[in-house]
Amino acid sequence: MKNLFVLILFSLIVVFPALAQDETSVLRTKAEQGEAAAQYNLGLMYAKGEGVPKDSVEAVRWFRKAAEQGQADAQFNLGLMYDNGEGVPEDSVEAVRWFRKGAEQGQAEAQFSLGVIYAKGEGVPKDSVEAVKWFRKAAEQGQAEAQYILGIVYFNGEGVPKDSVEAVRWYRKAAEQELALAQFSLGLSYANGNGVPKDLAQAHMWLNLSGAKGTEEAKLKLETLEKQMSAEQKAEAMKLARDRWTKASP
Repeated sequence: MKNLFVLILFSLIVVFPALAQDETSVLRTKAEQGEAAAQYNLGLMYAKGEGVPKDSVEAVRWFRKAAEQGQADAQFNLGLMYDNGEGVPEDSVEAVRWFRKGAEQGQAEAQFSLGVIYAKGEGVPKDSVEAVKWFRKAAEQGQAEAQYILGIVYFNGEGVPKDSVEAVRWYRKAAEQELALAQFSLGLSYANGNGVPKDLAQAHMWLNLSGAKGTEEAKLKLETLEKQMSAEQKAEAMKLARDRWTKASP
């Protein structure tokens, strides 16, 4: 579980479109004049090395300026820099401080990250109930990783009463956002009849979708599952998968 939290946390990265040189100059001028949004965006550019040389120290400097003005996205990113030790010494206490500032303003990634921090017990005492509180806040805003993790905590009964039906509900929300691990967990739920009636066609569909995104466990489970399925069930599963792919395509 700890490794999963770390992988998901490290995946939270903001992509900032490249700007022409004159646009970068304008942005820098605005940032130097104290405009928080410009400071935040300049920090993103340095963090990604887009339009400027990649420089984590400089990214932190601009994130901090925006964060100190209350810019929630900058607060989240500054927390992430402290959590990962990028541009600053790794400091879980500082990471918590900035994640919390962003989370309390409703920034979903900060809420999710604060949940991860409480689940891991880094920078704060480990607290499953508090972790669930922040995961739920992020999940209710549609943050897919938080929805998936909330499904896991309901399945395992960590910080909440064990509830496989509620676990499936949150797996489904994340799976419908094309999160591969959630699709895998939803497929397993259908295969085993946990939280939903057992349905091999539905199980096959979700495992197939997850496997297509590279989830090796889903591919292995799919091989086992197909040995239990009739030709009719396989045909139904493939139709469901095609319909789902069509629905998910732009």
